[in-house]
Amino acid sequence: MKRIIIAIDGPAASGKSTTAKLLAHKIRYLYLDTGAMYRACALAAKRQNIDIDDDAALKRLIDNIHIQIQDSEQGNITLLDSEDVSQAIREPDISLLASAISAKAIVRTKMVELQREMGKMGGVILDGRDIGTVVFPRAELKFFLIAPVEIRAQRRFLELQAKGLSPSFEEVLKELEERDKADSTRALAPLIPASDAIEIDTGQQSIEGQVAELYRHYQTRIAEL
Repeated sequence: MKRIIIAIDGPAASGKSTTAKLLAHKIRYLYLDTGAMYRACALAAKRQNIDIDDDAALKRLIDNIHIQIQDSEQGNITLLDSEDVSQAIREPDISLLASAISAKAIVRTKMVELQREMGKMGGVILDGRDIGTVVFPRAELKFFLIAPVEIRAQRRFLELQAKGLSPSFEEVLKELEERDKADSTRALAPLIPASDAIEIDTGQQSIEGQVAELYRHYQTRIAEL
Protein backbone atom coordinates (compact mmCIF):
# COMPACT_ATOMS: atom_id res chain seq x y z
CA MET A 1 0.00 0.00 0.00
CA LYS A 2 1.31 3.43 -0.95
CA ARG A 3 2.48 5.49 2.04
CA ILE A 4 1.37 9.07 1.55
CA ILE A 5 1.82 12.47 3.17
CA ILE A 6 -1.21 13.68 5.14
CA ALA A 7 -1.40 17.40 5.96
CA ILE A 8 -3.71 18.66 8.72
CA ASP A 9 -3.98 22.44 9.05
CA GLY A 10 -6.21 24.71 11.10
CA PRO A 11 -6.28 27.24 13.93
CA ALA A 12 -5.09 26.59 17.48
CA ALA A 13 -7.14 24.11 19.56
CA SER A 14 -9.15 22.88 16.58
CA GLY A 15 -8.13 19.33 17.43
CA LYS A 16 -5.31 18.99 14.90
CA SER A 17 -2.63 17.50 17.09
CA THR A 18 -4.75 14.99 18.99
CA THR A 19 -6.52 13.87 15.83
CA ALA A 20 -3.23 13.59 13.94
CA LYS A 21 -1.65 11.50 16.71
CA LEU A 22 -4.58 9.08 16.90
CA LEU A 23 -4.91 8.77 13.13
CA ALA A 24 -1.17 8.15 12.81
CA HIS A 25 -1.43 5.38 15.40
CA LYS A 26 -4.44 3.86 13.62
CA ILE A 27 -2.76 3.69 10.21
CA ARG A 28 0.77 3.18 11.58
CA TYR A 29 2.19 6.42 10.23
CA LEU A 30 4.74 8.70 11.88
CA TYR A 31 3.26 11.85 13.43
CA LEU A 32 5.38 15.00 13.23
CA ASP A 33 4.27 17.89 15.46
CA THR A 34 5.52 20.85 13.43
CA GLY A 35 3.98 23.39 15.78
CA ALA A 36 6.25 22.08 18.53
CA MET A 37 9.25 23.08 16.43
CA TYR A 38 8.14 26.72 16.34
CA ARG A 39 7.32 26.59 20.04
CA ALA A 40 10.84 25.33 20.73
CA CYS A 41 12.23 28.29 18.76
CA ALA A 42 10.05 30.62 20.81
CA LEU A 43 11.21 29.04 24.07
CA ALA A 44 14.85 29.40 23.05
CA ALA A 45 14.29 33.06 22.13
CA LYS A 46 12.63 33.76 25.46
CA ARG A 47 15.35 32.02 27.45
CA GLN A 48 18.07 33.96 25.65
CA ASN A 49 16.12 37.22 25.80
CA ILE A 50 16.21 37.55 22.01
CA ASP A 51 14.25 40.37 20.39
CA ILE A 52 12.47 38.51 17.59
CA ASP A 53 12.44 41.69 15.51
CA ASP A 54 16.25 41.70 15.55
CA ASP A 55 16.92 39.63 12.43
CA ALA A 56 20.65 39.26 13.07
CA ALA A 57 20.12 37.98 16.62
CA LEU A 58 17.31 35.69 15.48
CA LYS A 59 19.48 34.21 12.73
CA ARG A 60 22.27 33.49 15.20
CA LEU A 61 19.75 31.77 17.44
CA ILE A 62 18.28 29.62 14.67
CA ASP A 63 21.71 28.71 13.30
CA ASN A 64 22.91 27.50 16.69
CA ILE A 65 19.98 25.65 18.25
CA HIS A 66 19.22 22.01 17.59
CA ILE A 67 15.60 20.87 17.48
CA GLN A 68 14.48 17.26 17.23
CA ILE A 69 11.08 15.60 17.21
CA GLN A 70 11.24 12.02 18.45
CA ASP A 71 8.47 9.46 18.51
CA SER A 72 7.79 7.49 21.67
CA GLU A 73 5.04 5.28 23.11
CA GLN A 74 3.72 8.38 24.90
CA GLY A 75 3.76 10.47 21.70
CA ASN A 76 6.13 13.04 20.28
CA ILE A 77 8.98 14.33 22.42
CA THR A 78 10.40 17.75 21.57
CA LEU A 79 14.10 18.20 22.24
CA LEU A 80 15.79 21.58 22.33
CA ASP A 81 19.56 21.18 22.43
CA SER A 82 19.01 17.65 23.79
CA GLU A 83 16.66 18.88 26.57
CA ASP A 84 13.11 17.53 26.68
CA VAL A 85 10.98 20.68 26.52
CA SER A 86 7.69 18.96 25.66
CA GLN A 87 5.91 20.53 28.64
CA ALA A 88 7.70 23.89 28.74
CA ILE A 89 6.65 24.77 25.18
CA ARG A 90 2.94 24.46 26.06
CA GLU A 91 2.86 27.50 28.35
CA PRO A 92 0.38 30.17 27.10
CA ASP A 93 3.07 32.85 26.68
CA ILE A 94 5.14 30.49 24.53
CA SER A 95 2.07 29.79 22.37
CA LEU A 96 1.68 33.48 21.57
CA LEU A 97 5.40 34.00 20.99
CA ALA A 98 5.46 30.94 18.71
CA SER A 99 2.84 32.56 16.47
CA ALA A 100 4.97 35.70 16.18
CA ILE A 101 8.26 33.91 15.62
CA SER A 102 6.76 31.58 13.00
CA ALA A 103 5.98 34.64 10.87
CA LYS A 104 9.70 35.40 10.58
CA ALA A 105 11.16 34.29 7.25
CA ILE A 106 14.48 33.35 8.86
CA VAL A 107 12.76 30.91 11.21
CA ARG A 108 10.18 29.57 8.78
CA THR A 109 12.74 28.82 6.08
CA LYS A 110 14.77 26.70 8.49
CA MET A 111 11.78 24.88 9.97
CA VAL A 112 10.21 24.13 6.58
CA GLU A 113 13.53 22.70 5.44
CA LEU A 114 13.61 20.38 8.47
CA GLN A 115 9.96 19.38 8.04
CA ARG A 116 10.41 18.51 4.37
CA GLU A 117 13.45 16.40 5.19
CA MET A 118 11.59 14.47 7.88
CA GLY A 119 8.52 13.84 5.74
CA LYS A 120 9.95 13.32 2.28
CA MET A 121 9.62 9.52 2.27
CA GLY A 122 5.88 9.57 3.03
CA GLY A 123 4.05 7.58 5.66
CA VAL A 124 3.76 10.72 7.79
CA ILE A 125 1.08 12.98 9.21
CA LEU A 126 2.00 16.61 9.84
CA ASP A 127 -0.19 19.24 11.43
CA GLY A 128 0.27 22.99 11.53
CA ARG A 129 -0.81 26.19 9.84
CA ASP A 130 0.69 25.86 6.35
CA ILE A 131 1.50 22.20 5.81
CA GLY A 132 -0.83 21.81 2.84
CA THR A 133 -0.12 25.24 1.35
CA VAL A 134 3.64 25.68 1.82
CA VAL A 135 5.47 22.75 3.39
CA PHE A 136 3.93 19.96 1.32
CA PRO A 137 1.69 21.58 -1.33
CA ARG A 138 1.65 18.26 -3.19
CA ALA A 139 0.58 16.16 -0.20
CA GLU A 140 -1.79 13.44 -1.35
CA LEU A 141 -4.35 14.17 1.36
CA LYS A 142 -5.05 17.52 3.04
CA PHE A 143 -7.44 18.52 5.80
CA PHE A 144 -8.38 21.90 7.29
CA LEU A 145 -9.98 21.69 10.73
CA ILE A 146 -12.17 24.49 12.03
CA ALA A 147 -14.27 25.21 15.15
CA PRO A 148 -15.75 28.34 16.81
CA VAL A 149 -13.17 30.16 18.92
CA GLU A 150 -15.28 29.81 22.09
CA ILE A 151 -15.30 26.02 21.75
CA ARG A 152 -11.58 25.97 21.05
CA ALA A 153 -10.93 28.19 24.07
CA GLN A 154 -12.91 25.82 26.30
CA ARG A 155 -10.87 22.89 25.05
CA ARG A 156 -7.58 24.68 25.66
CA PHE A 157 -8.77 25.88 29.08
CA LEU A 158 -9.55 22.32 30.21
CA GLU A 159 -6.30 21.05 28.72
CA LEU A 160 -4.26 23.59 30.68
CA GLN A 161 -6.18 22.86 33.88
CA ALA A 162 -5.45 19.15 33.47
CA LYS A 163 -1.75 20.03 33.34
CA GLY A 164 -1.96 21.89 36.62
CA LEU A 165 -1.99 25.38 35.12
CA SER A 166 -4.57 27.95 36.20
CA PRO A 167 -5.28 30.62 33.57
CA SER A 168 -8.77 32.10 33.46
CA PHE A 169 -11.09 31.20 30.60
CA GLU A 170 -11.05 34.86 29.54
CA GLU A 171 -7.25 34.81 29.28
CA VAL A 172 -7.30 31.67 27.17
CA LEU A 173 -10.02 33.07 24.89
CA LYS A 174 -8.12 36.34 24.41
CA GLU A 175 -4.89 34.49 23.64
CA LEU A 176 -6.62 32.35 20.99
CA GLU A 177 -8.31 35.37 19.40
CA GLU A 178 -4.96 37.16 19.23
CA ARG A 179 -3.27 34.11 17.79
CA ASP A 180 -6.00 33.61 15.19
CA LYS A 181 -5.57 37.20 14.04
CA ALA A 182 -1.78 36.94 13.93
CA ASP A 183 -1.82 33.62 12.08
CA SER A 184 -4.39 34.63 9.48
CA THR A 185 -3.09 38.13 8.71
CA ARG A 186 0.66 37.58 8.57
CA ALA A 187 2.28 38.24 5.22
CA LEU A 188 4.33 35.04 5.20
CA ALA A 189 2.40 31.75 4.91
CA PRO A 190 -0.87 32.93 6.48
CA LEU A 191 -3.36 30.47 7.93
CA ILE A 192 -5.59 29.63 4.97
CA PRO A 193 -6.94 26.31 3.70
CA ALA A 194 -5.30 24.78 0.65
CA SER A 195 -7.59 24.84 -2.39
CA ASP A 196 -7.77 21.04 -2.34
CA ALA A 197 -8.09 20.62 1.44
CA ILE A 198 -11.09 18.83 2.95
CA GLU A 199 -12.67 21.12 5.55
CA ILE A 200 -13.78 19.43 8.76
CA ASP A 201 -15.85 21.29 11.39
CA THR A 202 -14.81 19.80 14.73
CA GLY A 203 -16.98 22.08 16.87
CA GLN A 204 -19.60 19.44 17.67
CA GLN A 205 -17.47 16.35 17.17
CA SER A 206 -15.72 14.16 19.67
CA ILE A 207 -12.06 13.32 19.06
CA GLU A 208 -13.15 9.79 18.17
CA GLY A 209 -15.59 11.21 15.62
CA GLN A 210 -12.91 13.41 14.09
CA VAL A 211 -10.50 10.49 13.73
CA ALA A 212 -13.21 8.30 12.20
CA GLU A 213 -14.10 10.97 9.63
CA LEU A 214 -10.49 11.57 8.61
CA TYR A 215 -9.90 7.83 8.42
CA ARG A 216 -12.81 7.43 6.00
CA HIS A 217 -11.29 10.07 3.74
CA TYR A 218 -7.91 8.35 4.03
CA GLN A 219 -9.38 5.03 2.93
CA THR A 220 -11.08 6.70 -0.04
CA ARG A 221 -7.87 8.47 -1.08
CA ILE A 222 -5.74 5.35 -0.81
CA ALA A 223 -8.24 3.45 -2.97
CA GLU A 224 -7.86 6.14 -5.65
CA LEU A 225 -4.06 5.86 -5.85
